[in-house]
Amino acid sequence: MLIDFHTHIFPDKIASRTIDALAANAHATPHTDGTAEGLIAHMKSAGADISVNLPVLTKPDQFDSVLEFAKTINEKYSCGAQRIISFAGMHPLCDDIKGKMKRVKEAGVKGVKIHPDYQGTFIDNDGYIEIFNAAKDNDLIVVTHAGVDDGFLDKPIKCPPELAAKVIKKVGYNKIVLGHYGGHKQWEKVLDLLVDLNVYFDTAFTFYKIDEELFKKILYAHGADRILFATDCPWSDIKKDKETFLSYSLPKEIKDKVLYENALKLLQI
Repeated sequence: MLIDFHTHIFPDKIASRTIDALAANAHATPHTDGTAEGLIAHMKSAGADISVNLPVLTKPDQFDSVLEFAKTINEKYSCGAQRIISFAGMHPLCDDIKGKMKRVKEAGVKGVKIHPDYQGTFIDNDGYIEIFNAAKDNDLIVVTHAGVDDGFLDKPIKCPPELAAKVIKKVGYNKIVLGHYGGHKQWEKVLDLLVDLNVYFDTAFTFYKIDEELFKKILYAHGADRILFATDCPWSDIKKDKETFLSYSLPKEIKDKVLYENALKLLQI
């Protein structure tokens, strides 16, 4: 089984222009057309069973439309050989964060995505702390971008390992996921500051850059129970990332935890 915990799709009517804009901004090549059907086709070719869609609110007033999109995706792609589980999005400037997180829970959506770089706010902002606390109250997962974002290379990093560690210790919640293996392109700091804290790391957009020894060093220091296979598709190829991970000299029981067992437990499916 294979679960990709970090993917992105967009409504069909905006998928093409959104993918083109994001690709140009980050100088990246997409591996799907950004639609749900495009992701399903890519999953089939890669042998992936479930993908988690992580939408990002760039403005607070996008909450309602993104929640409705998540509900639609979850209803349409709940069955079949390939499934998509969509999260909602949250923004630290949303009004009534507690009420909105309750609505996410009531909609049957399993979590929310936040992205400090796209939302222009550091991860220790009070709005994010309120999101984390509301997630704890509603038993929701929160996934955040962490580390460098290639579309913001000229800007301060909004979720570096030192701030992530501060927030994790302050909030004390066990369903937070730091994307990009704890901090994209900041893995030595991840090793120093984040391993063994009560937080998950996903592997999104990691395998193309990290070497096997550093990957394994972080995995063993942090614990294989808290690592989630992820690609950041369409920005990385699911099949290629899977093959890279499977090529690592790791015991099968660890590979199984990373590829799907940890995700099944966290998603409660």
